Amino acid sequence: MPPTAAERRSAGPGPVVRHCGPLPLLAVGVLCAVGAFAVQEWWQAAGALVVQALCLPLVVGDVRAALRRLLPLGIAALSVGWSTVLAGDSPEPLWTALTAALRLLVLVLPGALLLGWLDAAEAGDHLAQRLRVPGRVVVAVVVALGRLDALADSWDQIAAARRVRGLGPGRGPVGRVRWAASTSFGLLVDAVRGAGRVSLAMDARGFAGERAGRRSWALPAPWRRADTVLLLVGTAVAAVPLLLRLGGAFLTVTT
Repeated sequence: MPPTAAERRSAGPGPVVRHCGPLPLLAVGVLCAVGAFAVQEWWQAAGALVVQALCLPLVVGDVRAALRRLLPLGIAALSVGWSTVLAGDSPEPLWTALTAALRLLVLVLPGALLLGWLDAAEAGDHLAQRLRVPGRVVVAVVVALGRLDALADSWDQIAAARRVRGLGPGRGPVGRVRWAASTSFGLLVDAVRGAGRVSLAMDARGFAGERAGRRSWALPAPWRRADTVLLLVGTAVAAVPLLLRLGGAFLTVTT
């Protein structure tokens, strides 16, 4: 029997999270996103970010790849803070903008890094065998995750084709933004066409047939000790904003 994705990752170097399966990765990402809603003040979000930063060596294997993954999040946080300053009606717009930007970082940062270790086929095996998710839903999730992995390759191909045709981004920021917008539109068209082709291929292979609910799965889905450790650590990290909020309320009452 071939090794699972977690076994293949465990054979090579990398952070501790490479030993974990897809379910704790998804669970910790969701828990941290839910925990971020407890943030009310900027110092609560800052405290949660400090705790998340202390856990980065357990998750990040390639620093450059992690920075590329977090770049859109940083831009989104700056955009949220800037728009809050301009459009908000708070008496303290700077502190409100800082809170909104940090809350977004607390919300998305763990999931953005953990999902980098998610294997689509392995996620399908675990969803079907451990959570008993219906087969059609599992296949749809696996196909969707596989298409997400293919978006980066599609972006590189579209960008290379546009450069060959003399449609490069230029040197100015305005030209780069226009180039990125037009390339994104091409990526959207390519994604829609790819989804149509995948849908036809799945129908041709009987994925929507009467026997689709009695399918077998590729590999076993074991729950390892590393999965339990990650789930416990992730739950503790997700609870930090709520603990800081309760601690702040307690200090306010006692003083």
